Amino acid sequence: METGKRHDLAWFYCGAVLFAASFLLLFLARRAAGMAQWYAVYMYPVIVGTTGRIFGLFPMSVVEVLLYVTICLVPASMVRLLVRLILRKAGKAEAVHYFSGIWLTASVLFLLYTLNCGINYQRKSFSEQEGIVTEAYSVEELQRVCEILTQDVNTYAEQVERDGDGLMVLDGLERELAVEAMHSLGESYEGMAGFYPEPKALAGSWLLSVQNLSGIYAPFTVEANYNNDMTDYNIPFTACHELSHLRGFMQEEEANFIAYLACMESDVPEFRYSGSMLGWIHCTNALRREDIAAWKEVRGQLSEKVLADLQANSEFWSSYEGKVSEVSEQINDHYLKANGQSDGVKSYGRMVDLLAAYLKER
Repeated sequence: METGKRHDLAWFYCGAVLFAASFLLLFLARRAAGMAQWYAVYMYPVIVGTTGRIFGLFPMSVVEVLLYVTICLVPASMVRLLVRLILRKAGKAEAVHYFSGIWLTASVLFLLYTLNCGINYQRKSFSEQEGIVTEAYSVEELQRVCEILTQDVNTYAEQVERDGDGLMVLDGLERELAVEAMHSLGESYEGMAGFYPEPKALAGSWLLSVQNLSGIYAPFTVEANYNNDMTDYNIPFTACHELSHLRGFMQEEEANFIAYLACMESDVPEFRYSGSMLGWIHCTNALRREDIAAWKEVRGQLSEKVLADLQANSEFWSSYEGKVSEVSEQINDHYLKANGQSDGVKSYGRMVDLLAAYLKER
């Protein structure tokens, strides 16, 4: 057998083995009791401490750079191969070699996803691990939670830096401060302790904006990325949300709750404002669905400074509404359901239950 054919065959079998291994790990994570929890506690932190530390040395998002390279190279290489086949400068062997390479690359990426993300979906949730029990609560109790958050929002709104338009602005240190906030949270919750690389703003944040995404965790490079174009008050919360995935907590409602806790652990007013604002938005959205009159009463308690930030945020996201964002939401919905979050995108609202339980004593 020729050397080229042996290589192609080896790539095919190697890819098949990697795919099979990935499916087996995902199956065991769902079926073998305790396997995912053991992996998340003992193995995944090693990956974050090595892979996350290596890619964390780069100031830019490495996965973003790789995405752009892929977008440029893959179509170009396919066109080149097609032209060579048409002109008969390439034969079947070259086509087999090309697609065996694609197959092997896809299998490696699937394995990275499995190890750095997929298995963790089956671990114990943050609330289970920390003993936070959610209970049924009345609309009146939900309104009280919203009022508490309104008080917090109004308080921190007076402490943050603002630009000439009266909008909250960050000083550019949010990356370092997000890591500090997560470390502080780790002192209160053992499951959050560990190494955190700095979160990274995407250079092409419009890629997230058109999908109505504020941030994204990249399992292939273990990077926490956030949308740098959105209204500033979103950024601290989003950075902490994405960093929470580096502790193996993949469920979105859990990550939102962790982000709130991290922001409130920070001594920086902009972080506390961000955390209380996003908590307020989630809870008041739930209140509005249940009692529009109570929602109006709560919203009427907001200061003008808070209203200015909310208006700017609404205008920003409205400018990106369209088919792309709708398709993105549908894809995200199917993705969450495939990973055990049966309510899909609705699971983002479960943060309200966790916040209600957490703030009940206040």
